[in-house]
Amino acid sequence: MPSQHAAPLTLERLQELAEVGDIDTVSVGFVDMQGRILGKRIPVGEFLETVLPAGMHFCNYLLGTDMDMGTPAGYRLMSWEDGYGDFTAIPDLSTLRVTPWLPGMALVLSDVCDGTGAPVAVSPRQILQRQIERIHGLGFDPVMATELEFYLWRETFDTAQEKGYAGLQPFGWYAEDYHLLQSTKAEPFYRQIRRQMREAGIQVISAKGETGPGQYEINLGHGPALATADQHAVYKHGVKEIAVAQERAVTFMAKPDDSLPGSSCHVHVSVVDRQTGVNAFPADGTGTGLSAVGRQFLAGQLALAREFTLLQAPTVNAYKRYASESWAPVNIAWAYDNRTCGLRVVGRGPGLHMENRLPGADANPYLTLAAILAAGAWGIEHEMECPPPLQGNAYSDPDLPRVPATLGAATELFLSSAAARTAFGAEVVEHYAHAARLEEAAFQRAVTSWERVRYFERI
Repeated sequence: MPSQHAAPLTLERLQELAEVGDIDTVSVGFVDMQGRILGKRIPVGEFLETVLPAGMHFCNYLLGTDMDMGTPAGYRLMSWEDGYGDFTAIPDLSTLRVTPWLPGMALVLSDVCDGTGAPVAVSPRQILQRQIERIHGLGFDPVMATELEFYLWRETFDTAQEKGYAGLQPFGWYAEDYHLLQSTKAEPFYRQIRRQMREAGIQVISAKGETGPGQYEINLGHGPALATADQHAVYKHGVKEIAVAQERAVTFMAKPDDSLPGSSCHVHVSVVDRQTGVNAFPADGTGTGLSAVGRQFLAGQLALAREFTLLQAPTVNAYKRYASESWAPVNIAWAYDNRTCGLRVVGRGPGLHMENRLPGADANPYLTLAAILAAGAWGIEHEMECPPPLQGNAYSDPDLPRVPATLGAATELFLSSAAARTAFGAEVVEHYAHAARLEEAAFQRAVTSWERVRYFERI
């Protein structure tokens, strides 16, 4: 499949826009462990004269922090004992784009380097780049796309916080999957997303109401793996900024409420032969059968799905999305066009590809795509055999391997995985396992509203 991603803003065009005053600031960003874009806002002249040639310094704790920006102990790369020095963000001009929802602003994403100029291994963008290189070494180019779901609320982020995130009113009151009328109620918000994302060079393919009230899904265009992760990160960040401007709140939590369907991040993937430029997944040019490469790639997903779950479900909340008959998978299985399976093969001929339905909307796109490519590479390298496709309902098959039930279980599987250490390196495995253990420990210390409702009077 050819790439649909295009360079949204050239350096020459940025200079032209700066000269006429249309762009005055550049946000220089990098992606942290949680998938958030962090960075600094730089006057455009300073960006062109100083940051572009030398990069932008930032404290290295930002790749060893928790969700609350704390500085927990236990990371080898950064600590109080080492003084929390600097990393350098090197702008990647292929990601340069205007952000129409913030007038006068452009955004560029960066690669993270240490003091010697070497890439920082635990940086999410570097983790993905290493797996892309691994697929390249096998003779293929990965082509990927994401579709991302979120909930829209009749709140602002501030009022949601003031209410303790309880009793929030969704933008709708009944299931609205494919409902044009229901989603029309918030069309001014959704239209701004669709229109301004395209202005920012992000390919919006389709959009629709999802299963839950106030739940929405937007499918983004396919392209090279790194560009796909970049546009996913910018899209997610931009939706939140648009929500702020429109005095609304959105959430990309995997499971925002136990009474609501979860929000997913489905990932579509195929690999293209680097010599012929042809999709390597179909067994022939027109059918739905998988080639040997396609079966091996899929076999790698099945073999390593449990061990790599942490990279696709990074939060405590993510594991509450995995519920039977909820449209989220609970078992590790594959089939043709079967939404009860975590791995679904769809399309035919040149469009034949795999859809991975395991990640939730809270997933870090770089780590998620890296996990899929690493598992696929493992399957190809080891010429793994793929079992026959599942027939029927994957939810009702008790013999299938299950997705890990908790963040803690997924962490231990990842930490003990020989395949993970081979693919990502011990430094990456231990870094992200430590982060997950800290998150799990924070949850175990917390007293939740569920506990107060259940025990306050009746215990």
